[in-house]
Amino acid sequence: MSEPTLLNNEIRDWLMDCGLFDQLLPADFAAAAGYFSIATIAQGEAIFHEGDAGSFMCILHSGQVAVQKTNGDGHAMTIATLRAGRAFGEMAVLDGERRSASCVAAEDCQLLTLGKDSLERMLNDAPKVAAKIIRALAIALSKRLRMADGKLLSQQV
Repeated sequence: MSEPTLLNNEIRDWLMDCGLFDQLLPADFAAAAGYFSIATIAQGEAIFHEGDAGSFMCILHSGQVAVQKTNGDGHAMTIATLRAGRAFGEMAVLDGERRSASCVAAEDCQLLTLGKDSLERMLNDAPKVAAKIIRALAIALSKRLRMADGKLLSQQV
């Protein structure tokens, strides 16, 4: 088996394991795998910074990621800790805006990354698979927004 095929099989398996893409068929995972990459990030290393241009998104395969926002004093405050299976950075990739927070490896991490250019290529080459990926990301974002709305509401009571 060639090296790209072995790598694509590993990426396919990671995509299947993450739980985000339950609507995809086995062939969809195989097709999508060619557009993702694997990255290893050491504990303490920044994955991206608040305000950066959003050129890629990530799916956390292993490890933990701290989501940080800069407060009024200019200090980074951790607002969430992400665990395996969680997508992050997708807002900037989907809407073209700058990063709304920084993400730092809270421990050694393995990530799947999808570049904005790779997503565009997938939309052209495999539009049905790309639509399923984008729909799954939209559902995940919607769930997070509903949870955030619920937290805000409970704080006002």
